[in-house]
Amino acid sequence: MGIQRKIISAACLLILSVSAPLSLADSASQNALRQALGDSVIVQQMQGAPTVSIGGTVIAYKEVTLAAQLPGRVTFIAGREGDSFENSALLVAIGDEELLANRRALLAQMATADAQLRNAGVQYDREIDSPQSRTAPGGMGLPNLFDQMFTRPAESFMGDRNRGSERSADLFASGIQIQQARNTLAQLQAELQALDSKIRDARSIAPFSGVIVKKFVEVGDTVQPGTPLLNFADVEYLQVEVEIPARLRSALKEGQMVEAELDPSNRRVPARVAHIFPMADPQRHTVKIKFDLPQGVSEPGMYARVLIPDTTMASAANPLIPKTAVRYNGSLPGVYVVTDNGEPTLRLIRVGEEIGNDSVTVLSGLKVGERVLVNPSPNVSAGWAKDGASH
Repeated sequence: MGIQRKIISAACLLILSVSAPLSLADSASQNALRQALGDSVIVQQMQGAPTVSIGGTVIAYKEVTLAAQLPGRVTFIAGREGDSFENSALLVAIGDEELLANRRALLAQMATADAQLRNAGVQYDREIDSPQSRTAPGGMGLPNLFDQMFTRPAESFMGDRNRGSERSADLFASGIQIQQARNTLAQLQAELQALDSKIRDARSIAPFSGVIVKKFVEVGDTVQPGTPLLNFADVEYLQVEVEIPARLRSALKEGQMVEAELDPSNRRVPARVAHIFPMADPQRHTVKIKFDLPQGVSEPGMYARVLIPDTTMASAANPLIPKTAVRYNGSLPGVYVVTDNGEPTLRLIRVGEEIGNDSVTVLSGLKVGERVLVNPSPNVSAGWAKDGASH
């Protein structure tokens, strides 16, 4: 019995001595395999409503086209495209020499009308203080004395002359002269106001702080009313203008935040719904919407895409994986799926939309719950790892 116990103990020691190196070898192999494959993650399901990418154009927050309001020759342009100017700065001037000459002549006419108004007032006051109806018709000496003593009393006695009526008529005539002088002065003032408006129209002033986007004329060009002079825009704040299908309108409200993708780097930035136009296009059945962009992320005229949630579709059931998990074999995207025995298997997929900066949806080829390599090593091949990682 003692000999048997010794034999069994020796056998156990031999087995232990043999199995221990095998366990260490398996552990080292698994570590080497894990290092060769890289980290893996479980495929998750995308949450929330799907989004639709709608293309639009980056526009300036405010933009105006300054046009000529009167005929003439361009005498001044403030700068060239890209030059910035503050609010109320002079941008374009059209020759106004003739208008200024007309203004001086009009001021002279107004001075004459003012003198006539003052003279009419003096005549009216004199008529009140010294009525002409009571004065003698003229002459000196005996004829005048005879007229005052005999002729005028006889006319009054016989009723041939009513001096009260004559005085009223004289006062009324003096009042009419005052009114006519006032009307003439008011008419000239209105003409001066219209002329000053034309003189102002000869100078195009910046309505806000901004830059010259485009010039249509040069100094010396002759223009007519309506001729475009230049485009002026506020490019400090930018917007994206898009036409979305009417069915997506209900998913947006002013102030809501969405994502915008900017060309040419496909950079994603937040965008705020700034203005939703109240009426849809009756031909295309689209609604125009403007989105505010962060400062300094793009330029006017650039192409941009806005990701708009589509609430008319059911919640997305598409799998969601990291971007780094996707590998391209030529033009075909694929991922390495880790099987139950820990081996990587290449599987072709159909890539959907990008979510944020790190994830992408999968339209087909992958199921939720499967495990994929996050950033597979270049040594990984379909089914196993190269360079002896399996040994």
